Amino acid sequence: MTDILKIALAQINLLVGDVEGNAERVVAAAREARDCHGADLVLFPELTLTGYPPEDLLMRGTLLQRSEEALKRIAREVSGIDVVVGLPLRESGYLHNSAAYLRDGKVLARYHKQVLPNYSVFDEKRYFHPGEGPCVVEVKGLPVALALCEDIWVSEPARRAQSAGARLLLSLNASPFHLSKHEERLAVLRERVHESGLPVVYLNLVGGQDELVFDGHSLAVDRDGALKLSAPAWKEGIYTLEVHFDRRDISFSGGILAPPPSPEESLYQALVLGVRDYVNKNGFSGALLGLSGGIDSALTLCIAVDALGAERVEAVMMPYHYTAGMSREDAAAQARTLGVSYREIPIAPMVEAFMNGLAEVLAGLPADTTEENIQARCRGTLLMAISNKTGRMLLTTGNKSEMAVGYATLYGDMAGGFAPLKDVSKLWVYRLARYRNTLGPAIPERVIERPPSAELAPDQRDEDSLPPYEILDGILERFVEQDQSFTDIVSAGFEPATVRRVMGLVLRSEYKRRQAPPGVRVTRRAFGKDRRYPITSGYGRLLS
Repeated sequence: MTDILKIALAQINLLVGDVEGNAERVVAAAREARDCHGADLVLFPELTLTGYPPEDLLMRGTLLQRSEEALKRIAREVSGIDVVVGLPLRESGYLHNSAAYLRDGKVLARYHKQVLPNYSVFDEKRYFHPGEGPCVVEVKGLPVALALCEDIWVSEPARRAQSAGARLLLSLNASPFHLSKHEERLAVLRERVHESGLPVVYLNLVGGQDELVFDGHSLAVDRDGALKLSAPAWKEGIYTLEVHFDRRDISFSGGILAPPPSPEESLYQALVLGVRDYVNKNGFSGALLGLSGGIDSALTLCIAVDALGAERVEAVMMPYHYTAGMSREDAAAQARTLGVSYREIPIAPMVEAFMNGLAEVLAGLPADTTEENIQARCRGTLLMAISNKTGRMLLTTGNKSEMAVGYATLYGDMAGGFAPLKDVSKLWVYRLARYRNTLGPAIPERVIERPPSAELAPDQRDEDSLPPYEILDGILERFVEQDQSFTDIVSAGFEPATVRRVMGLVLRSEYKRRQAPPGVRVTRRAFGKDRRYPITSGYGRLLS
């Protein structure tokens, strides 16, 4: 006789530190899984109650106390369905990244994460002590084992679970997105299934948290490695799966199989969700940006509108003598197309006031980036004033290519609270702009086609100061994201002098990036938590 276990995967968006609010979400979702979906068991993401990553909030004893009280509340208020929820637990003097299994008002079992990641954006060894073994619980007669995120990326936890008698592995995750992450996860799950013989149900968090963004895209893989559930990316929801089992066999049915998004769609949705959650979770009324008529600000405006709605977004054009007529026309046209609040504030009077004040200092000296930076800083000051007055978050519009080599002005175009394109290379900016236009009119074609320019000097183009982006982005990907050496990059076909120059610019610009606002991480190596270079260093001298 075959039995059926119906599992609900609660792919939800949580707020770090909001323990009580997160517990409310758990109670509501568990009741929905029970009453609307007829589930026997509901799974929640890693560190559900604190949100992920809680970072040094874990050093506040009150957070742990609140988590324990929230766990008791969930156990008290949810019945008729088993619940697996993530939280930090202290046991025998050690703090663990844990999962609690609840049934009928009681904590039936506790599991402590065995493998603690301590690379890239992760530093769990700073806070947690690793668990030492599997946790197997019987659900309707089926022995299931629990796992937490990194546990599934190595072999031993699944093997231990199988040795302890488990027939199904349930994995709770807070796995952040980067390009191609879905394919990596699926390959890892199939590898674990092949090694252990255990089918895997993999639940992932969805939502933005500072620079991290979580795509959801929960999965289930059966004993043959076949994909039996693929929840939609970037979308909250409760997704169910039926587990059919008898004494010898186990199989899955009834799971949603949402098609994976294209790379362009996935990356764009990551940016939209990252902006939406950063603005909303931090209590801002909306977003504001300088709209220059160039492609970076054009794409940023689209992201803001799609994240927040046109009525919550304001765009400001701040022309100067070097601003081309087409820039003003295209900025106004895009603002009309997207339906956002739009205004022009000429900056010439402000720039001239600064120049008059500096006349004695600058007398007899040739014009250089000093004068260009004054223009950018006038714009930054205006935008920050509007942000302060309206309560709208100022979005900076610079991309990863520019931030890598320092092609940006401190306290000017770098001013703001969040940088949507901070981890998006210039070539990807073009790809995303074209993708966004497939969803409906948004960015004037002329903005995409014209050569990029900061418009801070007569007839200025980016390529006057930088290598062509096709070359620059190729070098940056190898140096920044892949940690390749000078020799490796030259061997890939790049001209040695250009490689040396680009690497030097990256290293010398660390001081600027350290003062830049956070932005959405979408690659394997972003400028932020997972790339921690010293500001003061003699390493760059080796490149000269």
